[in-house]
Amino acid sequence: MTGPFARFLKIEAAAGGLLLCVTIIALALANSPWSTQYLDLWETPIGLRWGQLDVTRSLLHWINDGLMTLFFFVIALELKRELVLGELRNPRAAALPFFAALGGMLVPVVIYISILDGQPGVTGWGTVMATDTAFVIGALALFGKAIPASLRIFLVSLAVFDDVGAIMVVAIAYGDTVDLGALALAVGCLSIVYFMARIGIRSIPMFFIVGFAVWLSFDASGLHATIAGVILGLMTPARAWVGDERMRTLLGKATDHPRGEHWSGNTTERSDLQTAGRAIEEALSPLERLEIMLLPWVGFAIMPVFALANAGVEFSGITLNEPVLLAIFAGLVIGKPFGVLLFCWIAVRLRLAKFGAGLDWGFLAAGAMLTGIGFTMSIFIADLAFVPTLIPAAKAGIFAASAAAAIAGLLMLLRRVVRKPATI
Repeated sequence: MTGPFARFLKIEAAAGGLLLCVTIIALALANSPWSTQYLDLWETPIGLRWGQLDVTRSLLHWINDGLMTLFFFVIALELKRELVLGELRNPRAAALPFFAALGGMLVPVVIYISILDGQPGVTGWGTVMATDTAFVIGALALFGKAIPASLRIFLVSLAVFDDVGAIMVVAIAYGDTVDLGALALAVGCLSIVYFMARIGIRSIPMFFIVGFAVWLSFDASGLHATIAGVILGLMTPARAWVGDERMRTLLGKATDHPRGEHWSGNTTERSDLQTAGRAIEEALSPLERLEIMLLPWVGFAIMPVFALANAGVEFSGITLNEPVLLAIFAGLVIGKPFGVLLFCWIAVRLRLAKFGAGLDWGFLAAGAMLTGIGFTMSIFIADLAFVPTLIPAAKAGIFAASAAAAIAGLLMLLRRVVRKPATI
């Protein structure tokens, strides 16, 4: 699993740099003379209307509910790959990031609600729950091999766990009134996906068509449509269609033929070669094939487009003593790292979890600080959780908290890396 994980890290690190550039552009546009045109662009209606069927949404809706479904789909693929095939197959290894994610969600929420108890914006507690994977991996990439691989695995796993937790909260807490008919239709479409996989249908385009029907059903149900991405990702088979022994047999048949003109025409040799070609393609599991195909699109297209559409905030009129801004800042910068460290300590003390090779409390503390970089998920939830008048202050709090957590986490990592190991 080293290859796929390394590829994931490289793409996420590069995506983090691109995401930062696009965020700066969005902020510049939102505070420029073209601010009105920039903000109005995202309200442009796009869709299809046929009789009573109306699938028209604003451009912002298609980005936040449509494109981001693919983001959560890839997040769910990564989680399942790590749980089934990767480092998290060991329950004690998986327990550390799981408990860390749990603490990193619960403690910030408690701090946020305590600060805003009874005030406007208290329902936006979901904003302080999640960690931005791309920015965290980008921060770790600055240190190369000077930090243990176990820290990267821990933080990626933690971010995936709390992203999935956050989207479950979004689906339940920030959805509309549930339409049971549309929800039943969504369950029916998910059943079709399940049976298609069980009977051996392997066409990815066919699964995408049914998956789009699942998305439309959830979108109409009142639950947030991005939950479809998480469910479909976790349903994706993690085992290859063609096993190792079967692939070796097929490749052996293709290579055992004597030299000569056997590869053209309707010959047994050509049929064996075609079968071997399909076997090579299907030696990768559907999960891995989809992750390889979608990860670059998510990192270099979907997330930058999301940032361009959502990161633009007009700072005029926002003051630093806004209660929502302060609550988000405290939740992410104080609550996140404290919750991560507290729950890690509890899990280790109870012998439910163990540290990976090279990981210690110093590296863990620095990594916990980096989890305060909420950004993508925090902005995503803020747009759902707050009334329009509070969104600018909420996003300003997210930016300030993410910047502070990044700087503090990087300084802590730098201090830990340059410090000589203690003599035992």
